Amino acid sequence: MPAMRCLLLLILASAVQAAGSELLVCGWDEVYILNLDAQPRKVFSWKAQDRPELPAAFKDKFRTTDECKAVAGNRILITASSSGVALVERATGRAAFWGLCANAHSADLLPGERIAVACSVSEGGNRLAIFDARAPEKELFSTELYSGHGAVWDEARRLLWALADRDLRAYKLVDWDSPRPSLALAASYPLPGGGGHELSPDGQSLIVSGSRDVWLFDRNTRKFSPHPRLAGAGDVKSASVNAGTGRLAFTVAERPNWWTSKIRFSNPDGVLVREGERLYKVRWVR
Repeated sequence: MPAMRCLLLLILASAVQAAGSELLVCGWDEVYILNLDAQPRKVFSWKAQDRPELPAAFKDKFRTTDECKAVAGNRILITASSSGVALVERATGRAAFWGLCANAHSADLLPGERIAVACSVSEGGNRLAIFDARAPEKELFSTELYSGHGAVWDEARRLLWALADRDLRAYKLVDWDSPRPSLALAASYPLPGGGGHELSPDGQSLIVSGSRDVWLFDRNTRKFSPHPRLAGAGDVKSASVNAGTGRLAFTVAERPNWWTSKIRFSNPDGVLVREGERLYKVRWVR
């Protein structure tokens, strides 16, 4: 039996390494990048406590990171349920922007160096906020978004997609070149099931997870369909498709916890165990 287990681990490790790319990982107080070309190894690590440029009041706002997304300019966008938001330079680790939004759960970089942040259930949360990435702490606008869990900018359609508890919303940019930009709700699409959680791009579609299922939302037809690999799966906290290889990386919470120690893969299948870690989201570095 031990020999069979070792063989299985080797097969899984080989499957993971076959992807040959980098994966952003977050969930606790550290955000890091794993290089998967060979034996998985960290090639970037960031902790708020280590950053001298962050004001003292922000040091504990990244205790539980829940979004880590590679964005333009070789930067990383980070949010935390402990309310912190940061835009970090990968080359130096320096936080060029920081801000607060209660129970922040996701974010994306918008045109004009602005940041959209989806904030979940909390006093001061349940909203979609816009910040100026060039001015730390500067909030420009916010609008209601109950249990905000996802934010994805769609350059082709010039829309901001945002995920709430029971619907997926599309927002247009309004007065975007002015000092007082805002968002206008263009459309809202009820989820096939409640508990909206994950929102990430996959070609012309968006991956959308609820508490008990995962769907694809076609941005052209505006229709939901069961996800071909994850349909029926519950507690999916993140799902990210590598645009170059088509490989899916995802995380599933290990009940009763919100975290997991396993990064799972599909196409090809694999599991990477990070013993002792509390992982929440994974994102391919594009």
